Amino acid sequence: MFIILGLLFLLPAALAFQLFRINYVEGEGLRKLWNKQAITEISIPAQRGNIYDENGTLLATNAVDYQIALDPKIENLTREKIVQLTNTLGKVTGVPGSTYLKKVDEAPSRSRYVVLAKNLSGLQKDEIAALNIRGVIIEEEFRRKYTFGSLAAHALGFVNHNMDGRTGIEAFYNDELKGEDGVRQVRKDALNRVFEYVGAPKKLPRNGYSLHTTIDSYIQAILEDELKAGVNRFRANYGTAIIMDPRTGAIKALANYPTYDPNFPGKDDDENRRNFAISDMAEPGSTFKLVTAIAAVEQNKIKDGEIFETPESGEIVIHGLPLRDHDPLGNMTFQQVIMNSSNVATAEIAMRMDDDDFYQYARNMGFGTPTYIDIAGEESGRMAKPFEWSLVSLPWMSHGYELLATPIQVAQAYAAFANNGIMMRPYVIDHIEDTEGNVISQHEPVKIRRVAKEKTLKKLLPIFESVVSDSGTGEFAQVEGLRIAGKTGTAKKVVNGRYTSNYRGSFVGFFPVEDPKYVCFIMLDEPKPVGYGGYTAGPIFRQVATRIAGLDDDLQRHIIENKNTDVQMVLAPSFKGLTPDMATALADEFDLSIKLKGKNGLILDQQPAAGDSILSGAEIFLTLSETTAPADSASANAQLTTIPDLDGMNMRAATAMLSSLGLEVKRIGSGTVFAQFPKAGAAMRPGSMVTIRGKAKSLEVLTQTSSE
Repeated sequence: MFIILGLLFLLPAALAFQLFRINYVEGEGLRKLWNKQAITEISIPAQRGNIYDENGTLLATNAVDYQIALDPKIENLTREKIVQLTNTLGKVTGVPGSTYLKKVDEAPSRSRYVVLAKNLSGLQKDEIAALNIRGVIIEEEFRRKYTFGSLAAHALGFVNHNMDGRTGIEAFYNDELKGEDGVRQVRKDALNRVFEYVGAPKKLPRNGYSLHTTIDSYIQAILEDELKAGVNRFRANYGTAIIMDPRTGAIKALANYPTYDPNFPGKDDDENRRNFAISDMAEPGSTFKLVTAIAAVEQNKIKDGEIFETPESGEIVIHGLPLRDHDPLGNMTFQQVIMNSSNVATAEIAMRMDDDDFYQYARNMGFGTPTYIDIAGEESGRMAKPFEWSLVSLPWMSHGYELLATPIQVAQAYAAFANNGIMMRPYVIDHIEDTEGNVISQHEPVKIRRVAKEKTLKKLLPIFESVVSDSGTGEFAQVEGLRIAGKTGTAKKVVNGRYTSNYRGSFVGFFPVEDPKYVCFIMLDEPKPVGYGGYTAGPIFRQVATRIAGLDDDLQRHIIENKNTDVQMVLAPSFKGLTPDMATALADEFDLSIKLKGKNGLILDQQPAAGDSILSGAEIFLTLSETTAPADSASANAQLTTIPDLDGMNMRAATAMLSSLGLEVKRIGSGTVFAQFPKAGAAMRPGSMVTIRGKAKSLEVLTQTSSE
């Protein structure tokens, strides 16, 4: 018993000793350890920066949503209060209150945190807070808000649940937009619950910078509207479009359809979120003929007045592979080769060039290398090096096959054409500002290189302008009063390594030609019922250009001035049968220039042909006979004169010509000759009467055959 009693006395003594040791001997160290374990840091999230268009319109910002939760185990929380809370939630959200009550009843018995509702607005939150019910937990949740829904969705991109950019500008400029989170110290109790305390140190967050883009919301809305209408009209799989300023490289609009709403990116298919404008690699088709044209002209591979002969079938065979035009096109000048988009003639021109030289021109135009646009997800395209080419690579590449390009690369190449040969790097962000409005970074337009000589582009400009004429493949892209230069493109799609009967149709052009402000690229994937770019993408371009002109005061004045002046496109008159002097006089009337081939005699042939739509001031190539009149030996011996073709001639010029041949003239009407008797080619004696009929409208179709 004494031993047991001694042990009982030793126990409190040991406890007293331990208390003394903990409080006085090791007290300071233990208190520091407790502070270290009980005090922790939590982050203060930074606000993500805003995104604006070029006019200061807010495109993307942050919105606050509220989450309502309940601690059902808190003291003095009655069933009546819980029912009142769930009924009020039902009233403000439109969801039955019983749904929220069921969540409370089905929560685990020890749960002290039951989430009832998410994504509530400030007004809805205020109604819940006004109940003043203990145990109700109201939490803020920040989310990204895109003000205009799907507008410019593919350029802007979207963020994930952590507010990190995943695509587009949001991803490319994620560090600038995100800012830096702050931190604050808090205490934790034994149950790991967090409490703030007075005087706790904190580091305030640095909110993200704001981005000011080059996108014009009005132009963006126009582009998206017309692209959607075009995709639906031609039943295409999808469409993509870009508008940029060729002088700086600034992207004014970028669109894809179908599209998605970046506020709810998960609700649409993954394919809808793909930015085809910068990530879709496809064979560009005839839009690539710009490269062939520049290379051929700069290397003097085309002779002045040269006529390119194509087979009547419209098809040739190159190293065993057939190459054909969309239609048999016959003999053409270089302008008509581009205007009518002849693959056969383009291949012939390209095969005059060295492989390495052609490859270098394509690289200089930006193909096979990324544009480095400031949007995440760009592809660089694909273009094999010359040592990897086959025997048919050069002729096929000349019209846009055997290489892959993105829409932004094609747009950049034509922007360099429009900018007198200076290629600019495309960009979307003009400047970056902090929360105080101070400019952190200002983008300056970046010149990449000169792609061609100015004199080369001046020579090519009227040729590519003629594409957008009544006789060109881009006739459906015309806008009255607005001069447009561009090129159509049609390329077969490759599926599983084989070309199919499905096409991609495209059109790329710039306007106004006198001082280009806009380059616009349109592409449709598998348009129906026809795949030609001129018939599908061309009309979309026309609608976009027309509506943009309605917004731009300078373009409106430009169109009005053009409508009040002489037309820029004219129909080529007929020069056949004229003497050089008469041809010169006729050319002056139509504001055309002529180039003669031959020594003397009358004109036997002309290119472009009579009736073709050509630019005012264009050059006509005329072939002369070697004799005074195109008469055979029998008629010459009999002193007969062959009647020339007067169709389309000015009445005065026709009269002068007939008189010079010793023939009498009977004139009926005035203006332009549309009928004659005898017909062209008839042999008559000098002094015979020739009747010609004229009509006043000089710009009627001049090749219409006479019924007389």
